[in-house]
Amino acid sequence: MSLKQSSPVPVATATASTDLRKGAVGVLGILFFVLSAQAPLTGIAGALPLTILLGNGAGAPGAYLLIGVIIVVFAIGFIAMSRRIDGKGAFYAYVGAGLGERTGTGSAWLALLAYSTVQAAMYGLYGASVSGLLATLGVSIPWWVPVIITIAIIQLLGSLNIKLGAKVLAVLVGLEVAILLVFALGALFTGGGGPEGSIDFAASFSPSAIMAGAPGVALMFAVASMFGFESTAIYSGEAKDPKRTVPRATYLSVGVIAIFFSFVSWMFISYYGAENAIAAAESAVMSGDSTQFVFQALDGVIGSWSGVVANILLVTSLFAGILAFHNGINRYVHALGSQKSLPKRLSHTNRHQAPHAAAWVQSITAVLLTAPFAILNLDPILTLFSWFSGLAVASLVTLYVLCSIAVVVYALRTHATEPWQTRVAPTIAALLLIGVLVLVVTNFTSLIGGDVITAATLLAFVPIAFSVGVITERRPDQFVAAD
Repeated sequence: MSLKQSSPVPVATATASTDLRKGAVGVLGILFFVLSAQAPLTGIAGALPLTILLGNGAGAPGAYLLIGVIIVVFAIGFIAMSRRIDGKGAFYAYVGAGLGERTGTGSAWLALLAYSTVQAAMYGLYGASVSGLLATLGVSIPWWVPVIITIAIIQLLGSLNIKLGAKVLAVLVGLEVAILLVFALGALFTGGGGPEGSIDFAASFSPSAIMAGAPGVALMFAVASMFGFESTAIYSGEAKDPKRTVPRATYLSVGVIAIFFSFVSWMFISYYGAENAIAAAESAVMSGDSTQFVFQALDGVIGSWSGVVANILLVTSLFAGILAFHNGINRYVHALGSQKSLPKRLSHTNRHQAPHAAAWVQSITAVLLTAPFAILNLDPILTLFSWFSGLAVASLVTLYVLCSIAVVVYALRTHATEPWQTRVAPTIAALLLIGVLVLVVTNFTSLIGGDVITAATLLAFVPIAFSVGVITERRPDQFVAAD
């Protein structure tokens, strides 16, 4: 009896896939991922009252617009790099190309710190919001129960086709943007809409208004509202015609976010009247539910039903933001695995060509970050949300500075053309962002609502995360040549 030699297993079936789905998402799809990361209703309902009360009062809309201009200047160099460098890792790729692999990996760890902590912060607010909604129906559950359930749902969505994620986010973002725009347009065409409302452009956009009170705090909240716009480059590996899609999506997202937040926040101030906005914000914050500053105005302009709907949409807004950051973090981990800065296994993709291995790491990280606050029975908003939001802002601004410097160094070393895009604009952006970073650090205690020791401990994670990335990167520095 003779034995037949079995056929060798084809290489294609023996090797795990690491490829993302090409051409899966276009400009609008990426835009929805970015807008979801901003979580518009969360940014307005959660942050606007604090921006007005602790920051520059009626000048808050001007702060949003000013930060938007700074980010546009930053985006010029960012986009210039996207045309020259494979940007699947965004900051990781761009900083590495300009300042070397070690610095690039350090920036990747900073990005992971920023995105992971802001997502954990959103989980805190999400858990509290869901728990509060259920309490109105007579159901009492701890805030961490909906968080654990949602982590599982997010893990499932993050492991499916990216088109499905984009469609889910499009619906959720569309609803929350719609209700805010209906309010804003209603207030605009009725002269403010409130009993003492009035439209006063100078009270919100003049230089004196922007610099009133504590402008540094207002600028920090404005930076937080722009969080995640740079994720446009993260999806370049799955974008249709990335050389055009990424720049268009970046400029479009920055412009839409800045104008949207500025206009909508201006209309909320107009509803209460510029002179009464601080008092109204203080009343809402002191009541223990700062979102009432927004929901009461919605009731006054749109109708009593809108406040209830907005409460529900606040939960879906947070869900959309959490999903967007989950997808962004996955692709950072996937890029690091592809470059072998993290275990190669983390670059593996499933049959949907989604980075499922990275998704598991991200979900486990979310559990680890939120669990201590649940175990110690800490307030999810006063601790988890405020602490990690502040840490995320500090990490992100540091990344912006590093990326701007990397663009200039890369341009000088490779003798790149287009001096405005590759030298002048990035230099201006670096100087402006360093100023913003100084404001973030000096006002950090106010931003997180904690004490000096807590602030110092949280800020220490920024250099620690960067150093871990630099130390663990074993590849020698390699500088990318110009195309």
